[in-house]
Amino acid sequence: MAIINVNGQKRDLGNVSSDTPLLWVLRDQLGLTGTKYGCGVSECGVCTVHLDGDAVQSCVTTVGEVGDSVVTTIEGLSDDGLHPVQNAWREHGVPQCGYCQVGQMMMAAALLKSNNDPTDEDIDNEMWNICRCGTYPRIRAAIKTAAKELQK
Repeated sequence: MAIINVNGQKRDLGNVSSDTPLLWVLRDQLGLTGTKYGCGVSECGVCTVHLDGDAVQSCVTTVGEVGDSVVTTIEGLSDDGLHPVQNAWREHGVPQCGYCQVGQMMMAAALLKSNNDPTDEDIDNEMWNICRCGTYPRIRAAIKTAAKELQK
């Protein structure tokens, strides 16, 4: 029997195999469908979640690797959907198709946790998630807006 901490709640996974990707447990077993499937090989960042506050790709992170760590999904980023990153995304109209945006927001939140005043170069180096629609300038602007809000 596997138990993991997701968004501040202990969740019983039953007899799930320890090599099951976290992505499928989140989506299929726990019904947390905000985290999306993109490539399945940690190349696109669509499935980004936090593991003890650090950004990880849930498509290649297994349940066995989670252990006692705390998993945070987009559903747990804030109680009310008003995390500074989420607000900035809305303010700047970042999403176009929207598919990658949850992973982008989770990566941005992790970046801002470790660097509350990132430069363009910092953002370019840390935000490696792929956006098929090319909303990178809006993503950068939203991150800078969220950083200012977090500095208050």
